Amino acid sequence: MQILRVTDLTADGLADYSRLTDVALRRVSEPEGGLYIAESTKVITRALAAGHRPRSVLLQEQWLDDVAPLLADYPDVPVFVGESALLEQLTGYHLHRGALAAMHRPELPDPRSLLAGARRVVVLEDIVDHTNVGAIVRGCAAFGVDAVLVTPRCADPLYRRSIRVSMGTIFQVPWTRIDPWPESLNMLNDLGFQTVALALNEDAESLDELAASLPDRLVLILGTEGDGLTARTVDSADRVVYIPMEGGVDSLNVAAAAAVALWATRS
Repeated sequence: MQILRVTDLTADGLADYSRLTDVALRRVSEPEGGLYIAESTKVITRALAAGHRPRSVLLQEQWLDDVAPLLADYPDVPVFVGESALLEQLTGYHLHRGALAAMHRPELPDPRSLLAGARRVVVLEDIVDHTNVGAIVRGCAAFGVDAVLVTPRCADPLYRRSIRVSMGTIFQVPWTRIDPWPESLNMLNDLGFQTVALALNEDAESLDELAASLPDRLVLILGTEGDGLTARTVDSADRVVYIPMEGGVDSLNVAAAAAVALWATRS
């Protein structure tokens, strides 16, 4: 490995790890810089297994032996090693998950090519919480979803918190961005999908009804926290479905609702 001892936080290559806790900064800088941050040896392992390429690694000395086998095929990738306090000063938080890796962000596929053989698809409309995005992706992996589509204003599935909450399953569930939205619903219909919006509309049908007669190609559309799906999306979807509940509860966190709906409509 190409081991570089961290003594100067302005050294070349360390800017990728600066101010990792500044969500607003990273939301722009990571995609524009063509990178994302993989956190923990488990996540790095899954990213590499998915064919993603590292551009550097940052860790404390005690994690070198764990990371070394992962980088056997990347001898030229710099590995920055530093003391805990210094690395915390750089990143903004304590590195307690072993290692961080700055990864080259893969090019996103065209939605049509991604959906070519898909039967179960999930659309995330403007979901802004990275934790919810990661939890939904984990559910998609658990229940056999073939592809995930995220709208332009949706949080980045490759933000480190999203990746961490997904337990690295973002690297096994194919995904891409869909734009424009909701105009792209027409494209989904053209490809033979039935589009289903999860919403609390008066004329919505029960999830049980949908589960009893599943279409061959299904798109489940989940809306942002609080406001839910936009009226345009609900009006444009083929069907509107709600989850039956008791105890005076009318809604769930979007990640919980996704898990229920995905289980009910699993292949």
